[in-house]
Amino acid sequence: MTLDMRPRCIALMGPTASGKSAYALELAERLGGEIVSVDSALVYRGLDIGAAKPTQDEQAQVPHHLIDVREPWQPYSAAEFASDARVAVDGILARGRTPILAGGTGLYFRALLEGLAEMPDADPALRAELAADAAARGWAALHADLHAVDPEAATRIHATDAQRIQRALEVHRLTGRPISAWQRESTRARFPAKVLKLVLSPPDRALLHARIERRFDAMLDAVFLDEMRTLRALPELRTHPTPLELPAVRAVGYRQAWEFLEGACDAATFRERAIAATRQLAKRQFTWLRGELDARWFDPVTQRTHLDAAVAGFIGNQAS
Repeated sequence: MTLDMRPRCIALMGPTASGKSAYALELAERLGGEIVSVDSALVYRGLDIGAAKPTQDEQAQVPHHLIDVREPWQPYSAAEFASDARVAVDGILARGRTPILAGGTGLYFRALLEGLAEMPDADPALRAELAADAAARGWAALHADLHAVDPEAATRIHATDAQRIQRALEVHRLTGRPISAWQRESTRARFPAKVLKLVLSPPDRALLHARIERRFDAMLDAVFLDEMRTLRALPELRTHPTPLELPAVRAVGYRQAWEFLEGACDAATFRERAIAATRQLAKRQFTWLRGELDARWFDPVTQRTHLDAAVAGFIGNQAS
C-alpha cells in the first residue's frame, strides 16, 4: 500500500448554524492552524451580522482567509474562490501550519477539493441581456429555457437559483454546448494535502431549526437591520438596476431584510421569511452533505469526545 505522505488538512462542513465557526476557531488554536472560510457570504465586505462573520477579535485570534475579499456589488465565482483558496492553503502549508477549511458552501468545497471544468469566461453583455430577460419574464421562465437546452442541468439547478440559471444559459449561448457537458470534462488537480472531512450537525433537525431561530433573533438584537440599511445606502447598490439579483444581496436573510425595508411586509412576516429561507438553505446543504460519502458525521455537542478523537487520530498519524 502506498503511504499518503501529504500534510494534513481538516474540512469542517455542515449546515448553517451547526457550530462550524466556533469549532474551527478552537481547533485552529489547538493545532496551530489557520482557517480558510468556505462560505459564499463571508467573501463580501459589509455582510457581517447577517452572515455570522467571525468578529474582529476572533479573526485576530487565528489567521482567517477568504473573508472580505469582494465588495457586495462585485461578482465572485466558484472558480475564483478555488484559485484564491488554493493560494491560501499553499501558504499555510508552507508555514508548517494546518489548513482548516470551514463553511457550508458545497460548490466552493467541490471547486477547491475536486476541481472545476474549464469553461468560457463570463460575458458581461450576455449576462446583462439574460438579467433583463429575467426581469421581464421571471427566472422561472429562464429555468424553463434551460430545461429545453440542458435538462440535466435544469434538474440539478433550482428554479429560483438565478445565478446558476444565468451561468448555465450563458455557457450554452456562448458555446452551443450544455454546461452539464462541460462539467463532465472537469480536470482535477490533486489537492496538496490529505483531507479529513467532518460534518458537524445535530442529530435532530428540530434542534437545528431551533438554533437557526435563536441565532436570527440574536442577529436582530445585534442591529442586523442597521447593517442592511448601511448596505442599501451604498451608491453602487442604490443605483444598481437589479440589486436583488446580486449574490451578496441574495444571501439568506439579506434579501428578506432588503424587501422588508422597502415596505414589502411587516416585521413579523420578515422574521418568518428569513427564518424559513435559512431552513431551506440548511435543507439544500443536507442534500449536498449526504453526497459526501467519505465524510464523518458528528454532533459537536453530544459527540464532542468522539469528534476530538477523530481529529487527533488523523493529525497524529501523518504517514497513514
